[in-house]
Amino acid sequence: MKALADALAELGDALAETVMAAGDDLRVVDDAEVLTVLAAAGRLRRQTEAVMIEAVAQLLDRDEAAPHPERVTTRYGCRNTNELVQRATRASSRTSADVVAAAKATRCRLSLSTGDVLPAEFPRMRDALVAGHVGLDGVIAVAGVLSGCSAGRAELLAADEELAAASGLATDGTPPASADELRAQAHVWAAYLDQDGAEPAESRALRKRGVTLGRCRDGLIPIRGNLLPEVAAQFETACDSVLNPRVDGAPGPGPRFVDSDAAPGGDAESPIEAAADPRTAAQKRHDALAVLLTAAAASGDLPMLGGAAPTLVVQVREEDLINGRGYAHLPGRDEPISIAAARHVACAGVIERVLLGENGRIVSLGTLERVFNHHQRRAITLRDGGCVVPGCHVPPQWCEIHHVEEHSRGGPTHTDNGALLCWFHHRTIDNGGWEIRMVAGIPHIRGPYWWDAARRWRPAGRSPTRRSDRLAHRGSG
Repeated sequence: MKALADALAELGDALAETVMAAGDDLRVVDDAEVLTVLAAAGRLRRQTEAVMIEAVAQLLDRDEAAPHPERVTTRYGCRNTNELVQRATRASSRTSADVVAAAKATRCRLSLSTGDVLPAEFPRMRDALVAGHVGLDGVIAVAGVLSGCSAGRAELLAADEELAAASGLATDGTPPASADELRAQAHVWAAYLDQDGAEPAESRALRKRGVTLGRCRDGLIPIRGNLLPEVAAQFETACDSVLNPRVDGAPGPGPRFVDSDAAPGGDAESPIEAAADPRTAAQKRHDALAVLLTAAAASGDLPMLGGAAPTLVVQVREEDLINGRGYAHLPGRDEPISIAAARHVACAGVIERVLLGENGRIVSLGTLERVFNHHQRRAITLRDGGCVVPGCHVPPQWCEIHHVEEHSRGGPTHTDNGALLCWFHHRTIDNGGWEIRMVAGIPHIRGPYWWDAARRWRPAGRSPTRRSDRLAHRGSG
């Protein structure tokens, strides 16, 4: 075994020298030669992966035959084989898991009773792996689909034979299939071999569905679980309706209308608006979920809870809310939330003042109705046309109405003091760099320095009728 390690080390040294000279050598050759080098490197990679998979197969055999204290993983301080592979190869946890799965699918185990070498689960894919026709991705493409198939051994061997041939073992001159093509063919075989159809798989999916909320860590509640495909598709569709995804690229054909003040120094929306949203895709889905939950609770279509519509109750001391210090609390959870979160909820909700006596007795109870009614909302929607932050394209029906001057500081619940903001910009309006003020009943926005170095106030609003009015006034002038 030492000779094998030495041979691999020497091969690695020789490959390192080749890699150092590859850049200069490839610059002077034609396209065909570059593709030939690429294909040769691909085969070398597949063969290297075959050695890794075989080594992991040996580790699996040894650990299964040894008591826990004497296992390789235990002696090297690893929780499992995945961690051991990750540390030894410096690969990601996902790649390490794939290597272990490929090793389990292609290893030839020893019979504990007779000592005979047993055939691999996918013997022909093992042959293709050893020959360098298929690599880690190809083995996982086949084994990941067929391992859970309920077909008999003879049927699985027939699928293994054909898929291995497709990977390059065939001698009829057929071009070898890529890993993605092998996966597609494996799905065809799985559907053919699974005579029970999709119902058993759906039954298993129904049993495994679920969503779990974990414990709060660093101000976040971890969420994990499994969604049924149709539920996931509905969620993605709802997210698309909130986030309004667009495809970047060249402008489409046809006229494009811009305001006359779109030139540098004007007050129109800037092309840099496209970069005004720094959120990742995962963060956008989170914020879309927050919008959907809020909209569902406000729709009136959900079942009553305690005699009223489902309502998020946030408890906070009045002086803490006014001073911006301290914490707020949610019912049923021990972890406090920030004052900023409490302000966000209070801005779009009803404030109920409860005066407690020294002994905790409720002395007085008062409700302050400071929510924009549906008439005001329709008017503000007509004026603003959506979230007023430049570059944000959340439609008005998914927006909240923000009290530009806080109600707790005397700001009225009036159309001259309300502006549409999406959940994300409403939640971060105090610390996200964007500022809003009302000028003659029109919201004006001042962006952060990276968006506008001059930090000018700009009139906001995407209402199509207001844009038409501006064009009409410009044409008449």
